[in-house]
Amino acid sequence: MYFSLKYITANVVDRNNGRIVASASSVERALKSGFECGRFCNSKAAAIVGEVLAMRAKVEGIPEIYSNIQKELDKGFKNHTKIWSLINALKNHGVKLIDDNRL
Repeated sequence: MYFSLKYITANVVDRNNGRIVASASSVERALKSGFECGRFCNSKAAAIVGEVLAMRAKVEGIPEIYSNIQKELDKGFKNHTKIWSLINALKNHGVKLIDDNRL
C-alpha cells in the first residue's frame, strides 16, 4: 500500500517471483473520475481502491492475501483511517486477509 497526500495505490505481489498480479490506484482515469480527491484523498477513495483491488484479485484467482497489517499501520502513521478503509473494503468484497505477523 502506498498513500500520499493526493494518491492511493495498492498492489498484490506474488511472493514467488515478485510480480504484481493485481493493482488499483486512485490515479487511474476510471477511478479518478468516480471521486474528487482534490488536494487530499480520503477514506472513501481508499475504500473504492480496495473494492477495485478485491475485484481484480478475484479475477486473477487470488482468494486470499498475506499482509503484515501492523507493518502497514506503522508505515502509514497518519493514514490509519485510510488503511482500515482499504482493508475493510477488501474483506467486504470477499478477499480473505491473512496477517503475516501471526504466522
